[in-house]
Amino acid sequence: MEMTLLTYAGASVIFLAALIVLLGLFLLKSIYLVQQAEAVVIERFGKYHRTLGAGIHFVVPFMDAARTVSWTYFREEARRYYRYLKTLSVIDLREAVYDFPKQNVITKDNVTMEISALLYYQVTDPKRAVYEVSNLPEAIEKLTHSTLRNVIGSMDLDESLISRDQINMKLRLILDEASDKWGLKVNRVELQEVNPPADIRTAMEKQMRAERDRRAVILEAEGLKQAAILQAEGQQTAQVLAARGEAESRLINAEAEATARLQIALAEAQAIERLQNALPHGDSAQYMLTQQYIKTLPVMMEGKDNKMILVPYEATAVMGSLASMKELFDNKK
Repeated sequence: MEMTLLTYAGASVIFLAALIVLLGLFLLKSIYLVQQAEAVVIERFGKYHRTLGAGIHFVVPFMDAARTVSWTYFREEARRYYRYLKTLSVIDLREAVYDFPKQNVITKDNVTMEISALLYYQVTDPKRAVYEVSNLPEAIEKLTHSTLRNVIGSMDLDESLISRDQINMKLRLILDEASDKWGLKVNRVELQEVNPPADIRTAMEKQMRAERDRRAVILEAEGLKQAAILQAEGQQTAQVLAARGEAESRLINAEAEATARLQIALAEAQAIERLQNALPHGDSAQYMLTQQYIKTLPVMMEGKDNKMILVPYEATAVMGSLASMKELFDNKK
């Protein structure tokens, strides 16, 4: 009897423990905690049921299950890219960066180049990202490679080297339109490196060096030309200013001389007027002429070889003038 009771009690304990374990499993399978900027696609009996956003969610165990997807990653080690394949049940909704390995593309003029690109994308619809494509990163990689070949193949070498912004814009528009059905948004595409062949790079460097030398010669010639022009203009300006200064100086001298002559004439006129007032009955003009004769006589008598003295023909007029001068002086006394 005691053995039966012990057996029954042990079975009860085992049953209770199993029940607790099953209940724990049930709770674990029924609760989903989703982080911010993440999503989980839930299937019920293998069919899409709903998409879980950020927060805590409850599902029916053994009926509902999270859909797993394959996701490819690239990792660069020692300048080599290694591909990794992971199985995920949580879709990251944040913007992601996809760094593609270098690939060879051929331009329109049959030049092979190595190009590496960066792709910035974001999952906007987890349902379509899971069901519309089997491996979203790999599909993006293949689509980017083919699109890049098409875009570069429509350009020649020179155009592809100077049109990075145009290439980036074309790639973004084409990839965004093509990946829209995958629930993907391509935000930006950037070309990291565009490497032509070694011989092309050498030729480009020589061409660039020759172009710089040509520009240097042109700039030096332009500088000499401008210097010569400025020097000629400076000389011309200096000559014009000198001529203008000389002309203004002559004008000032002429004006000063005219002013002096005018003042002398006014003084003489005033003197004649005073003489006329002093000699009301005399001839003032005759007096002035006699004064000039008297001033000129010493000059005429200078020199050893002067043997002839010129005397005015009208000597009586000169004597009359001297008499007038004597009369003037007598009146002053």
